[in-house]
Amino acid sequence: MMHADRGITIMQIINGKIITPDAVLTDHTIVLEGDRIHAIVPAHSAPSDPDRLDAHGQWIVPGFIDVHVHGGDGNDTMDATPTAIQAMGRFFARHGVTSYFPTTMSAPADAIARAISNVASCPQPQDGAQHLGVHVEGPYLSKDFPGAQLPDVLRLPDPSEYQYWFESEVVRLITVAPELPGALGLIDEGVRQGIEFAIGHSGASYEQVITAADHGARQATHTYNGMLGLHHRNPGTLGGVLLEDRIYGQIISDGIHTHPAMVKLLVRAKGTDRVILITDAIRAAGLPDGDYDLGEQPVTVRDGVCRIANGSLAGSTATMDGVLRNVMQFTGLTLPEAIPMATSVPAKAMNLAGRKGVLQPGADADIVLLNEAIDVQATIVCGRVVYQSS
Repeated sequence: MMHADRGITIMQIINGKIITPDAVLTDHTIVLEGDRIHAIVPAHSAPSDPDRLDAHGQWIVPGFIDVHVHGGDGNDTMDATPTAIQAMGRFFARHGVTSYFPTTMSAPADAIARAISNVASCPQPQDGAQHLGVHVEGPYLSKDFPGAQLPDVLRLPDPSEYQYWFESEVVRLITVAPELPGALGLIDEGVRQGIEFAIGHSGASYEQVITAADHGARQATHTYNGMLGLHHRNPGTLGGVLLEDRIYGQIISDGIHTHPAMVKLLVRAKGTDRVILITDAIRAAGLPDGDYDLGEQPVTVRDGVCRIANGSLAGSTATMDGVLRNVMQFTGLTLPEAIPMATSVPAKAMNLAGRKGVLQPGADADIVLLNEAIDVQATIVCGRVVYQSS
C-alpha cells in the first residue's frame, strides 16, 4: 500500500491531501527533518528521496491528541507501571493518536502519587503515541456528581497532597469542582506553575463557573456528563461552560455519553475552535465485552457500553478515530472542518500550539494518514512510522 516499513524514520510524505491550518493542499510533499516538519512544498520541487511514504491520494492530517484517557487494551494509568503506559501508547497509535495525557482516577493519595511518578519516569515508546504529562481527574470532585469516581475517596483540595503533583513537573491538567472550599486556591497556585484546569464532576453555579474562569480554569471535563445541567432559571455548570468563551469544552462524541443533537449543540454554541474531542477510554477499550475495573470499582461492558454496579457510565471504549467519525456524522462537518477538534484545539488548550496538532514547518512530525472512511492507515510519531494498517 505504501512505501515505508514500521519503525523506520521517513523523510517525505507524497501524493496525499494535506490538511494544513490554512488550506487543503494537493500535489504537495511534506519534507521531514528528523522529528520535525521541515517544509511543505509543491511536489515538482521536492527532491526525490527513497525514504518516503506514498499516501496514494489519502488524507494527511496532524496526529490526534487525547487529553482525557484512562487506558486501553487491558491497561490503565492507575496500574502505575511502565508496561501499562507503553502498551497504551501502542494501542492509541493504532487509532491515530500521537500524543496523549494519561488520566488518573480518584483514589487514595499514595495511589495517585504512584501513577504520577510512573508517568514521570516512563520512557517514551519507540512504537507508539507519546505521553505528554498527566491529567489528574479527581479526587477534588463533588460528591453530588461522582459519575464512576469512588465517592469514598472524594475529598477537599489539600495542599499537602497536591504540592507533590506540582513538584513532579509532569502534571499538566487537573479536573476539579471549583465550588469546593480550597479549589480556587488550588487553581491559582497551579496556574502560576503552568498547569491547566478543567471544571468537572461539579455542581458549580453559573456564577461559580465564571469565577473559576477568572482564576484560570480553561476547560470543562466531558461536557454534559458529571455536571449540574441547564435550567432556564438556573444556568448551572453547563450554562457557564456553554457561554464562557474562555472555556474549551471536552466532549465524548460516542453517541452514548451524549445524544448526537447535544454534540451538535456544543459545536454550534462554542465553535470548532473551542471543542476538544476526547475518548475517556478505560482499559476495556479495544477488548471484548466483559468484566473490567476502573478506579477500584467493577465495570461491566455490554455492547461496548461501560457501567458500574449502580448503572452509571464508567468511561468508554471509544477511540479517537471513532469519535472523529461520529462528530462529522452528528454535525455534518467535513474532515477539514472537524479535524481541529482532535488536533490543533487540544494542542492550543494544553499550551502546545505550533508544536503539536498542525502540519506546518517547525511542528513535530506527528502525522496520520486516513482513508475516506476515516480509518487510520498509518501513524507517524516524531518522524517514525509506528503503525500501518494491514
